[in-house]
Amino acid sequence: MPPTRRRVLAATGCSLAPLAGCLTGVDSDGLELVTPEATPDDDWSEPDWRPADATPTEDDVDATTVVAGLEIPWDLTFADDDAFLTERDGGVRRFDADALAAADETPLGPDDGETILEAEDLPDRAAPGEGGTLGIAVHPDYPDASELFVYYTTDDDGTGNRVVRYDLEGDDLETILDDIPGATTHNGGRIAFGPDDALWVLTGDAEEPALTQDPGSRAGAVLRVTPDGDPASESVDWGDDGDPRTYTLGHRNPQGIAFTPQGTPVIAEHGPVARDELSILRPGGNYGWDLLRGGPNDPDYDGYDEHDEATPPVVNTGPETTWAPSGLAFYDDETIETWENHVFVAGLTSNALYAVALQPADDGAENSAESGDGTRYDDDWLDDRFEATAHTLFEGEFGRIRHVEPGPDGLLYILTSNRDGRAGDGFPLEDDDRIVRLDPA
Repeated sequence: MPPTRRRVLAATGCSLAPLAGCLTGVDSDGLELVTPEATPDDDWSEPDWRPADATPTEDDVDATTVVAGLEIPWDLTFADDDAFLTERDGGVRRFDADALAAADETPLGPDDGETILEAEDLPDRAAPGEGGTLGIAVHPDYPDASELFVYYTTDDDGTGNRVVRYDLEGDDLETILDDIPGATTHNGGRIAFGPDDALWVLTGDAEEPALTQDPGSRAGAVLRVTPDGDPASESVDWGDDGDPRTYTLGHRNPQGIAFTPQGTPVIAEHGPVARDELSILRPGGNYGWDLLRGGPNDPDYDGYDEHDEATPPVVNTGPETTWAPSGLAFYDDETIETWENHVFVAGLTSNALYAVALQPADDGAENSAESGDGTRYDDDWLDDRFEATAHTLFEGEFGRIRHVEPGPDGLLYILTSNRDGRAGDGFPLEDDDRIVRLDPA
């Protein structure tokens, strides 16, 4: 059997130098994970929403291309009558939400949207590899508070990432969060306002895995801030050297976040050579990267079951299955009836959309979503609050799917990412990249 990462660390006598390829917090036994000194009360309670009880299929929806000819769209969000879109190699566009909902046989083009920010309007912006203009969020009080928030990659004496606030009325742009480590890959990048009106920011390990176990680094973390970039209320205490903005750490490259109807954050992140994860966050949780990443039989990594201080995911795809997850959405609308209360996860390398049904683990009721050809995630070492069943939709139909976003009137929108240099199997198509609308059939 190949040595696990734990055995390699113990054998090499790695030092504590955080950027030298070894990992921080390594003790004589080979491993020690960072834990907070104090966390807010975990208000976890049984879900007050009905778990998904039907099996979603592609026949439940009709797919319509509503915008064509985009350049690597990365994020999409709706607010009031507007839809805001980022393009990784560009800036920010605004479309009329009603126009997207009404588009039929003839899709809109990029010029049918209004350019809000050009790439050059973002100070120090760079687009190395997977970096560029990434996540976007809109102030919860929009349009009364006419503010956009954009996460993008910078080159200012080194690669980093930054979150800015842009006032649409005053044409003012202000940095609210800086010093997020960046690299050619693993920049994270998704941002979203939660039900608590805090801005949640997902960051990657910036190709320096050791940083994810440093609570002061802002790398490989989920950050939670006010619209001014300050730590949100009831922050986690990581000690004197920790950043109070850090809600959880130990993440590799998270790119999707959504919230259950109860307000609980759910994230998706890329794993190493498969081992992709869907996690239901706990405040102060350490998700183990890159010291562990799997189950008890993983050939290369320590398992969550070996470390009580680690917080396990609800889904880990294992070393043989790759989703390459990016954006996600919790769909709690009745418009597409059989899709209600599923978590939908966009898949890049897998060229698919995943529908995940979450069932409370101690709920003895039969869940019809468990039937069919879905993959069941109920191992003892996973998050003990839920069991999950995942169904694969649209495999190979749209190519690489970057994001899925609920829109007005209960519709769902997906973004393709076929012009990023990684598409295959006949992609990109002539009209790529696209926004595709999913309507109830």
